[in-house]
Amino acid sequence: MLPNRSYETVVGYFAQDNPGPVTPGSDFHEALPPRFGLIDDSPERWSNLIASIQQLNIDAPSHVQYKLFFLGRHGQGYHNFAWEKYGAKPWDERSYWSKLNGDGELTWGPDPELTPLGEGQADEAHVAWKTEFQCDLPFPEKLYCSPLSRAIRTNQRSFKGINPDGRKTTIVENIREEFGIHTCDKRRTRTYIHETFPEYLIEDGFTEEDELWTPDVRETWEDVGVRVKAILDMIFENDKEQFISITAHGGFINAFLRVTNHLPYVLPTGGVIPIVVKATIERVLA
Repeated sequence: MLPNRSYETVVGYFAQDNPGPVTPGSDFHEALPPRFGLIDDSPERWSNLIASIQQLNIDAPSHVQYKLFFLGRHGQGYHNFAWEKYGAKPWDERSYWSKLNGDGELTWGPDPELTPLGEGQADEAHVAWKTEFQCDLPFPEKLYCSPLSRAIRTNQRSFKGINPDGRKTTIVENIREEFGIHTCDKRRTRTYIHETFPEYLIEDGFTEEDELWTPDVRETWEDVGVRVKAILDMIFENDKEQFISITAHGGFINAFLRVTNHLPYVLPTGGVIPIVVKATIERVLA
């Protein structure tokens, strides 16, 4: 019997809960606002937040749970650079460049690496985490990551040297970017991921080859939302921990915001958005 949960954002903690316009001169909102956007700027801000979430769970009926999620978008990859080089229409709408592995100068598929700028963006996220740890932000109790290299590299750099007890991140298939057609969203083999990133855990059932990506069909927004809900279902069903980190992609994060009824927030590469999520069991499915 699987419980069917609905999800919603608990607003009032973070500036991103009620975002204004995008950053002037940009198509995006702010990547790393002070305090990750936490409205409380007191020295006890993170202790206050954690205590508030704990109290929500204490007061909640048995069919309701609350968790704090930090969603990190990977730093700029070579596909992002190519998208900027060629523009949205030649890349997305006409799907010409996105179907190729590169242009002779840049290589963006399959599974591109971070650009130097992308590495720098991940390092900026690292500084933001380190700064807030000094103000009693706890280290995430559970960490999850996409299987795509740009996300794993970002996760590595974001938490390098600040993981207090060597807590391991788990790679999960469903946290990947929208897949299909675009070569940048085809992942590498399980063997490659395990050998290249041996410090990471890989979820059970993770296939050797990428069995989801196809060259002629692009995953829909609705399908990405189904994957996001499956991730939320997994976490709320299995994880007792209240503070969760997920390193992912723009498409995944946008779907996460839709599934949790969060207002749109256009997160740039290297950005982080925190969300307090309420889960409510609606009914039990046979």
